[in-house]
Amino acid sequence: MGNVFGKLQKLGKALMLPVAVMPVAALMLRLGAGDVFNIPFIMNAGAAVFDNLAILFAIGVAVGLAKDNNGAAALAGAVGYFVLTKGATAINDTINMGVLAGMIAGVAGGLLYNKFHAIKLPDFLGFFGGRRFVPIVTSFFMLIAALIFGYIWPPIQGVIDSIGQGMVAAGAAGTFAFGFLNRLLIPVGLHHVINSFTWFVFGEFNGATGDLNRFFAQVPAQGLMDPSAGMFMTGFFPMMMFGLPAAALAMIKTAKKENRKAVTGALLGVAFTSFLTGITEPIEFMFMFLAPVLYFAHALLTGASMAITYIMGIRHGFGFSAGAIDYFLNMGLATKGWLIIPVGLVFGIIYYILFVFIIEKMNLPTPGRVDEEAGNADEIIADKGLSGLAKEYIEKLGGRSNIVEVDSCITRLRLTVNDSSIIKDEELKALGASGVLRPNKKNMQVVVGTKAELIANEIKRLL
Repeated sequence: MGNVFGKLQKLGKALMLPVAVMPVAALMLRLGAGDVFNIPFIMNAGAAVFDNLAILFAIGVAVGLAKDNNGAAALAGAVGYFVLTKGATAINDTINMGVLAGMIAGVAGGLLYNKFHAIKLPDFLGFFGGRRFVPIVTSFFMLIAALIFGYIWPPIQGVIDSIGQGMVAAGAAGTFAFGFLNRLLIPVGLHHVINSFTWFVFGEFNGATGDLNRFFAQVPAQGLMDPSAGMFMTGFFPMMMFGLPAAALAMIKTAKKENRKAVTGALLGVAFTSFLTGITEPIEFMFMFLAPVLYFAHALLTGASMAITYIMGIRHGFGFSAGAIDYFLNMGLATKGWLIIPVGLVFGIIYYILFVFIIEKMNLPTPGRVDEEAGNADEIIADKGLSGLAKEYIEKLGGRSNIVEVDSCITRLRLTVNDSSIIKDEELKALGASGVLRPNKKNMQVVVGTKAELIANEIKRLL
């Protein structure tokens, strides 16, 4: 079970690499649109990313899964994608695997890189050994896959279409379930997996697949509007822009008087981050493990927000996350987007009242109500530098001999260790970590904020 979780964790992290380009693409697409600045070349530049999202997933996932993130894996992913799609459509020209083909090719490219990147061939074939062999073996592997998918994919494609149509047909119930599960999977970092299917695979409109792609494929000036596009994104806006900031205010209100000043700055900082950018993990991990009942209530409220916005006919979307930047930038593609503000204010009030009530009623140990508070990574970096902080992490993670693999996503260090039981949460929190997840003895996630990649890269360099 632990091995399965470790593989899913790596896949979730790998999926984040191609997704990282989406904000810039969405920015160009919207700024160049006719209803904003009407600059076609900028709009087309952004559209180019959305039009080629499948190949970006093939490249990004392959690099993300490769042990050393080498470019040979990226080439293998791209080669695998072309062989798979062209080969399969040569057998059946009705096949449209979309972004899923990129994911499959990326997984194959990354895993084959890990297996064959150091292979040694006979001297007369020596030039093709090592990393050069990876794209070659990937092309043969995907040729076989193309032959298989050419015959088995049409019924699979029908099932996927049915699932997508079923989720849309489920209406409020479907959006509630997605929002609820999305938040519940955050602690283990697997929400990216279900997000990728919902936002990039299910449904089709104007040549685009997935809720996110279909939202940006709309052209209001030409009357090309997808009535369902955005239904799996809209409900996140009230939660991220209003709900979680209100939750932060509730935790400030319920903090001990002697600790209130100390936690106010940190809580207001993560609240503003959630409001502006839609990055919620820093605030969620402040109460996720300290007060699981609060997090469960948060997941239910997220599902409720998804369902209510659906019922009200509100449709909105984002290129990165449901913060104020995406809210205002993408308003031209939204339906009844202005209603998110009053709905969000109501959710903010509900979050505040509910969090204050639960915290005080159950005497939960939220930030400011416990005397031991986390350290400040910025202060450690200012004092000892990034390298100094990375050395501290190596030591607290059990030393070089205990660290098997280090990766990162937006806010987390994703670790494979020999023994996680020798690592103490309080020592990691003293370095500025806001949360520690231990799904099994070998895998760990340490929430360190948006400096996660910098810290991970420095740890890798030192190791």
